[in-house]
Amino acid sequence: MASAVLAAFVGRAFGIVELYVIAAAMGVAAVAAWLAVAARRPSVSVHRWIRPSVLAAGDVGRVEVVVQQTGAFGSPSFELVEPVGADRTARMAVSPIARAREVSAGYRIPTERRGVLLIGPLQAIRHDVLGLARYAAVVAGEEEVLVSPRAHLLPMPDLGQGVLGRHLLALAQRLGPGDFHSLRNYVDGDEPRTIHWRASARSEDLKVRQYSVEGLRRCLVVLDVHGAAQEDSGRGLRGAGGHAASTAHGDAFERAVTAAASIVHSADRAGLTTRFVTTDGADLRGPDVAAQTLHLLARVAPTRAPTMPVERDPGEGLGLVVVITSDVASAPWRALERIQDPVLTSVGVFTAAMPARPPLLAVDARSEQAFLDSWADLAGTARRAGRRLDPVGRVS
Repeated sequence: MASAVLAAFVGRAFGIVELYVIAAAMGVAAVAAWLAVAARRPSVSVHRWIRPSVLAAGDVGRVEVVVQQTGAFGSPSFELVEPVGADRTARMAVSPIARAREVSAGYRIPTERRGVLLIGPLQAIRHDVLGLARYAAVVAGEEEVLVSPRAHLLPMPDLGQGVLGRHLLALAQRLGPGDFHSLRNYVDGDEPRTIHWRASARSEDLKVRQYSVEGLRRCLVVLDVHGAAQEDSGRGLRGAGGHAASTAHGDAFERAVTAAASIVHSADRAGLTTRFVTTDGADLRGPDVAAQTLHLLARVAPTRAPTMPVERDPGEGLGLVVVITSDVASAPWRALERIQDPVLTSVGVFTAAMPARPPLLAVDARSEQAFLDSWADLAGTARRAGRRLDPVGRVS
């Protein structure tokens, strides 16, 4: 319409009759376009489903949209437009819908990184063939999509297998024998008090009692959410070099989040009593700890809030305490080293720097592949070079 007015003004100023004709044609086209759009607006109800409800980074997610015609007459063709995150837009063309019928459409959700993805609002947009008139109406509101970190299924330690398993076996033996398991032949080094004299009298060999030792029963995973924020603040990052360093710290934190998700899910799946805490006060436990942890880790970010002390785990039996932090100088690792508990074994997962003389039970997580390899070595699980552990499935 503005073009028609401009053409009429120029035609009057310069006395050009043809511009009057063009202005009139433009005005008629604009009015006709407005009437066409106003007379046939889409009358629909829209329902949106996100599948699955919680995604893992790298998964294929999809938004399914069902459009149902609700007016007395059929709906014309129109377009569904929905913002996906901060820099993407989904567009779905909808053909004419007959009365009381429905159609479906959908689009894929980007899941390159974990986090909270905001989608919507969803708009139904109709315009004429010349693009002169436009009608838009919101048919569905905003919705959050949780993209949880990728979690790998890790081997949990068995007594006597690997560095960690041998440490746990020695610890279990120092705590004393468990329940009677079976009899076996005497070998050099066995304690004389374990000889079963009555059974030995009925056999040609000496028999000794073999007791079962208590295995690993619980696992506490501590995620340091202060390390990356404190490092960035302490270095006063500026310029291109500062950006690169900040990116490196961000990547280290993302590896820490992936490690936490992997260990919690693997421990829970192995039947261990699992607890997950963060240094800013989050404390998750119970039968749904794996799912709750993934929900929390989808939103977690580095923080400069005061560090909250981790309360001692009140559980019984052999336990594993895994601290995921930047390096051995971090406050959570130093605090853990001061804890003297004969039934707890400390494991450090270091995402930024490994000391020249790392602790015996340390996991190198300076890259995701290094984390998988180092954990498998600690647990005594043989792995082929370049082969990744299978990631866990989705948790909803």
